[in-house]
Amino acid sequence: MLLAVGSLAVMGVALGGILGAAARFLAVEENPLEEELKAMLPGSQCGQCGFVGCGQAAAALARGEAPVTLCPPGGKAVVEALAKKLGVTADLSEHEEKLPEHAYIIEDLCIGCTRCIRECSVDAILGANKLMHAVITDVCHGCKKCVPVCPTDAIIMKPIEVTVGTWHWSKPEAAQPVVH
Repeated sequence: MLLAVGSLAVMGVALGGILGAAARFLAVEENPLEEELKAMLPGSQCGQCGFVGCGQAAAALARGEAPVTLCPPGGKAVVEALAKKLGVTADLSEHEEKLPEHAYIIEDLCIGCTRCIRECSVDAILGANKLMHAVITDVCHGCKKCVPVCPTDAIIMKPIEVTVGTWHWSKPEAAQPVVH
């Protein structure tokens, strides 16, 4: 019995060491700029920018293949931060600042087809086949993927109401040094 336990322990240590060495020697170098840009993005993985997630969007930004205005949920603040980090100017003339939104299902129009449930990437829609659906507003990040797939136009986007729980202070501006 002790021989079996000992041999398994030795094999575990040896294989763990081999995996650790392989992780060091075969590691892929990542672009540090890409990681910084990814940290600046909201991280909602909504796909509104045209990329699968914020990681792919950050990689495209780092390579210069995407505009800094690509993130609708991030708003003007994220666009300005990305432009400053990348050293480019951001054209905000077409940018429309919107309040955060969530999906809302009009009960009388919902036929229970479950198309919206399959499209929702965060499982914010509850319901079953041939039954009315509902949206968990705390989970919904407002990606609008469910709106075009609804055959009865039962899904609309509503702005998130400002309450004590949803209200946030705006970030303070950096103090400019006074030159005498």
